[in-house]
Amino acid sequence: MANHGAIISGTGSFLPERRLTNDDLAKLVDTNDEWIVQRTGIRERRIVSDGETTVTLATAAGRRAIEAAGLAPSDIGLVIVATCTPEMGFPSTACLVAHQLGCGKSGGFDLSAACSGFIFALHTGASFVRSGMYRHVLVIGAETLSKVVDYTDRASCILFGDGAGAVVLSQSNDTQKGFLYGQLFSDGGPMSDAMQLKPGSRHPISPELIAAGDQYMKLKGREVYKFAVSKFEELIRDAMLRCELTKDTLALIVPHQVNQRIIDSAMGKLDLPMEKAYVNIDRYGNTSAASIPIALDEARLAGKILPGDHVVFVAFGAGLTWGNAVVRF
Repeated sequence: MANHGAIISGTGSFLPERRLTNDDLAKLVDTNDEWIVQRTGIRERRIVSDGETTVTLATAAGRRAIEAAGLAPSDIGLVIVATCTPEMGFPSTACLVAHQLGCGKSGGFDLSAACSGFIFALHTGASFVRSGMYRHVLVIGAETLSKVVDYTDRASCILFGDGAGAVVLSQSNDTQKGFLYGQLFSDGGPMSDAMQLKPGSRHPISPELIAAGDQYMKLKGREVYKFAVSKFEELIRDAMLRCELTKDTLALIVPHQVNQRIIDSAMGKLDLPMEKAYVNIDRYGNTSAASIPIALDEARLAGKILPGDHVVFVAFGAGLTWGNAVVRF
């Protein structure tokens, strides 16, 4: 039993101003707006401009979350950045973000779980807060996927965008609110190659790797689609059962924004109305670890989350990784 509650005391998000529309992509690859919308639900995505990096986005989102929580940067004891597009191999993006924010000598580290990254980081941050080790933890999901997307590959370049979202987790004496439940899973078996970014110790950067185009993300869309639909349904059912939630008492699902058809299919199988899911993939595409905190911040600002509401998060990504979380506001 946790000694403390871990509530979400503030949220924030940041999107680059530059828009990449489906019509823009049609100038680069053989595609069109109707084809992309029908298969993904995406109409446009945000892309960083020159000078913008993962740190740029993460810092802006983190600052907004801290301000929303009514805190000063010096109040933050730990910064966790979930990302698969870090600023560099090392130092960690989190260390650079903490410095930019003025968090003093707070701890900081990156967490890599691809599109599930924010869920994994949320679990991690909540554990630090519930244990009493830190009073306030800043959890950020930030990505610049445009840096690793092959804009000659029609199957993948239409899907991804850049952005960052953040939450502040704060210690509370009320263990009936905040982070209530969640599970994390992974499988590095045969399906681990369904989504890959190869450069690393197995595939060092070399002229041969670059000639093969392996510096870019690789995606097996059909396999990912089947995996995501089944896990979405499974994770929602698990969250509702464990927390004794019904269609009426579940206020909102904030899913990883992977594909409109995947979300529609899973919601239909769960017999849940679409208004129970917050979706913004049409405007931002798949922003990986940033997608859930961006959507959460938008939903909160739009008044779709009220005090006492139970909100469920679900995500799935490369690894393979998948997980859920239930938070009561």
